[in-house]
Amino acid sequence: MRKSIPMTTILRNSIPPLLGLLLAGCDFSPKYARPATAIPQSYKSERGWKTAQPGDAVLRGKWWRIFNDPELNRIEERVGASNQTVALAAANFQAARAVVKQSQSQLFPSVTYNPSVSRARTASGKGTGTTTTQITLPVDASWEPDFWGSVHNTVKASRFDAQAAQADLENAKLGVHSDAAVDYFQIRSLDEQEAILTSSVAAYRESLKLVQSRYATGIASDQDVAQAQTQLNTAEAQATDLGIQRAQFEHALAVLAGQPAPVFAIGHSWSKTRPVSVPPGLPSALLERRPDIAAAERRVAAANAQIGVARAAFFPTLTLSGSGGIQSHSFSKLVGGSSLIWSVGSSMAGTLFDAGKRQGVSEQAWASYQATVASYRQTVLTGMQEVEDNLSKQRILARELQQQEAAVESSQRYLTLANNRYKLGIDSYINVMTAQAALLNNSRAAANVRLNQMTTAVLLIKSLGGGWDASQLTHR
Repeated sequence: MRKSIPMTTILRNSIPPLLGLLLAGCDFSPKYARPATAIPQSYKSERGWKTAQPGDAVLRGKWWRIFNDPELNRIEERVGASNQTVALAAANFQAARAVVKQSQSQLFPSVTYNPSVSRARTASGKGTGTTTTQITLPVDASWEPDFWGSVHNTVKASRFDAQAAQADLENAKLGVHSDAAVDYFQIRSLDEQEAILTSSVAAYRESLKLVQSRYATGIASDQDVAQAQTQLNTAEAQATDLGIQRAQFEHALAVLAGQPAPVFAIGHSWSKTRPVSVPPGLPSALLERRPDIAAAERRVAAANAQIGVARAAFFPTLTLSGSGGIQSHSFSKLVGGSSLIWSVGSSMAGTLFDAGKRQGVSEQAWASYQATVASYRQTVLTGMQEVEDNLSKQRILARELQQQEAAVESSQRYLTLANNRYKLGIDSYINVMTAQAALLNNSRAAANVRLNQMTTAVLLIKSLGGGWDASQLTHR
């Protein structure tokens, strides 16, 4: 014979699981997955090409150290410590983390207190009155169980926004450090060009002395002297003009380093540096290595959670409340069972008609989600483009530098021959001037190609994320 189970036992065993299920709440946000993007297997510009000079194959946090330049390292340390753009992004990240705490607080009951003391006198009909004292020490509590997942999704959205703000911070750091490196290499290139012009000015001055000596003996004409003088003055003016550009880049570095421009200075120095080898890795790695892509993806996740918040508004909310405390007419009687006051209750609120307002909010949440998906995919495409641009630029610049350095060598030989023929009286001085101009122009062009190589290496590192990884995001 089958034994019957009392109803009280059924209720006692079933109510706790049901209550736990209700307290856990529902989640009306769509199941989140990173938006699909078309990712190629490799970079087109990487195929069949490898940089001639091997280098450190791993990008790390302080990626600028792979250039082995102590002065650059010193500047980058200043940038990391004092840059105001980074400070702004850090403050935004801290604010976003504070919003997470605010959202999480809604998961718990709210407890308030409101003590009061009042003294009143009431008059009687016989000309006398009664004075009373009322002392109340209440504590009120209220809680709205998150049955429909509105609070949980709000917490998720704020947490994802905080992760996006953290990625924005990393992107700001990457941006200012790469800007500092580019400005620094611009200054060093100008120092190289200044050295080239200084050498040319010295050579032109010697040529002018030679022409003046030949003019004094009647061998050269006054026209040769004027041409030599003009060329010298022009080179001196070009060397002076470099000072304007150098000062502007130095001032830009001061701002990046968070320093006043009048107290910031970089000494003159240069060397024919070669770019380091920067391995691009797989294109799919960009999804984790670039902080701007990570930020865009986190904002997609936040928008997805906001859909759940909008959907939860279609359901009623339940509020549980309670109040307790002590109340007495005198301080001496506050402690005692007769002074205890309490109340408990609950209320439910819902919307019967809102003329489509909640539906509009839900549709807006879906549209916002689609917008963040489009922004994420566009950020990925832009990242792929930037890597391809800098890879192809590096490959082409490597060949261009070889060609330009060959042009410098041939220009030097051309000048040597022109000088010898002029001294022998075979050719006019105009040939010497042409050879000198060719050497100067080709030398400065080679310096510019070397600058392009260095800045392209920096921009490639930036486009690859600078060694950062999305696994460094908190709360992920």
